[in-house]
Amino acid sequence: MATVTMPQLGESVTEGTVLQWLKQPGDTVALDEPLCEIETEKVAAELPSPFEGTLGEILVPEGETVEVDAPLCTIEEVAVSVPPEPVAASAAVAEPAANGTDAPSPAADNSRADVYSPVVQRLAAKHDIDLAAIAGSGRGGRVTRKDVQALIDEREREAAAADGIPAAAAPLPLPDGEVVPTPDVATVAASDAYDVVPLSATRRKIGENMARSTAEAPQAWMMVEADVSGLVDLRSRERERFVGVDLTYLPYFASTVAHTLTDFPELNARWHGDELRRYRRVNLGIAIATERGLVVPVVPNARDLSVAGLARRIDDLVARAHAGKLRIEDMEAGTFTVNNTGAFGSIASNPIVNHPQIGIVTMERVVRRPVVVEGDAIAIRSMMNIALSFDHRALDGAEAGAFLAALKERLEALG
Repeated sequence: MATVTMPQLGESVTEGTVLQWLKQPGDTVALDEPLCEIETEKVAAELPSPFEGTLGEILVPEGETVEVDAPLCTIEEVAVSVPPEPVAASAAVAEPAANGTDAPSPAADNSRADVYSPVVQRLAAKHDIDLAAIAGSGRGGRVTRKDVQALIDEREREAAAADGIPAAAAPLPLPDGEVVPTPDVATVAASDAYDVVPLSATRRKIGENMARSTAEAPQAWMMVEADVSGLVDLRSRERERFVGVDLTYLPYFASTVAHTLTDFPELNARWHGDELRRYRRVNLGIAIATERGLVVPVVPNARDLSVAGLARRIDDLVARAHAGKLRIEDMEAGTFTVNNTGAFGSIASNPIVNHPQIGIVTMERVVRRPVVVEGDAIAIRSMMNIALSFDHRALDGAEAGAFLAALKERLEALG
């Protein structure tokens, strides 16, 4: 009997959530066949089976969050198989055949009632909840995140009902003696006044990471304005040459950012504990808003790609991000992040640095408007704001301003 464990889907990831089981106990499982869908703050992905055989016991129910390397299920192998490269899952070595002497005996007490995941502990601490007082619905009586959230929701409903609103108001008399029952105001306040929105593991982790970034890093912000009329003309001329990819301004912007970072390596850096590391290669993170939340997959060696190459790589990442098909390696080792807030019509934004990186730059909406050119002349030009947020521990405004000035100059030279 072999055990499949929760993989580490990305660097710094410590836990994951089982979203859905794709196999059930007794089902035949082929090597690399998806077992379940799992989600972390980095990515949602299918977990391929590292073994071939029959699915035994499911150890983690849907919706439960467990730490990396925690057992997820067992598989009864049909033959000895070599696990694949550890890109999507790690698996414990198959246990020795049970013969009453070789295999270690399981613990006499299989109860998991007193075992709490980090997510459950943090949620309980935030809302001052005694976990020992909750009857867990998980395996062995374990308290799950859903159990804690259910108690929180119940408390909120009770608070709304007790907020000075009578349990039931007296009926209103009518002239002919009939009465029309008054709605239970407390019930309306508790159930109709709001909707409880369950947060996915991705949404919760985004919040935690952004809070951590703003708490740990003193972040500064500045913005410059660039005349990108030449870029607009260039894109119009080249757009028809691209087959299968909608050529946007983003690949041009990403390429220009990557090459500008060559002259400003102090921004192409990451924190590793208290150590700041500057990288020679530009692994460019591309912020993508999906139905599951914001994800930042990475284009490795972005400086080595042409605009056409970047366009295709970004298009592929966007498609797979929306489909929930990003891989572990897509999310790792980013050194700087680009965000296309202009796609939403934004003309100015203040992004939060993608920790542990030290910088993130946004391209805002391209707007045609009258500007002063060549002395006192006025012309209609295509203008775009460029906003940079940076970690003030790693650099000062002088370096950040010089980077933005160089980026502006390069963008204005396109076309």
